[in-house]
Amino acid sequence: MSGVTKKEIGLLSALLLSLAGCDGSEPLIARETRKVDTGPFPAADRPVATIVSSRWSTEEARDRVNESERVMQLAEIRPGMTVADIGAGEGYYTIRLARAVGANGRVVAQDIMPEVRDQLAQRVIRERLNNVSVRLGEPADPKLPANSFDRVMMVHMYHEIGAPYEFLWRLRPSLKADGQVVVVDANRPTQNHGTPPALLRCEFAAVGYRQTAFIETPNAGGYLAMFQPSGERPEPGAIKACRI
Repeated sequence: MSGVTKKEIGLLSALLLSLAGCDGSEPLIARETRKVDTGPFPAADRPVATIVSSRWSTEEARDRVNESERVMQLAEIRPGMTVADIGAGEGYYTIRLARAVGANGRVVAQDIMPEVRDQLAQRVIRERLNNVSVRLGEPADPKLPANSFDRVMMVHMYHEIGAPYEFLWRLRPSLKADGQVVVVDANRPTQNHGTPPALLRCEFAAVGYRQTAFIETPNAGGYLAMFQPSGERPEPGAIKACRI
């Protein structure tokens, strides 16, 4: 590295460290943040992280620490299940979920960015994943069919949801009677690409979910929490924003 000073090397190293993606570290490539009209739902009383590229690390590097294997084990993903991968990005979890649920299972991969959805659809075709379908969602509505899913996976993306109460409210009918939402995130403020566990529990509870599991997952960049609908789904106007 001829002609480069130690100071310049140090600055370059710091820059590279700051470009780790939304794995529980820092964002890689900022994408457009879409404004969300919450309508009758309360607005989130906390910052919303900028949407970032999912390409925070190579899939091989993530597999070396058994990230997806551990997360799917904790989420109790089994053959024959129907699973939604929300904010699927380039498909790291989509591909591995497809293998885990097998030929008799189903994976629906969703993203709100049309170009990302299209790239993932091409990958699904290229890898001949006949048990995977790819859909375009909206910032406040995952656009999932009712009574369809055993698990809904939300990996390092919850803090990017601009209207969490509406999103969770519209997500709830898509779960089967015993279906659960699985959130993987980092324990830090939302503007720093994480979600404090107390805030996560409060926002889910506000829409009528109860937490069924909470497990530290260092190999996945933070923690895994699971939620199940409990009681009646509240009317939008009755939902109270969390202030934690």
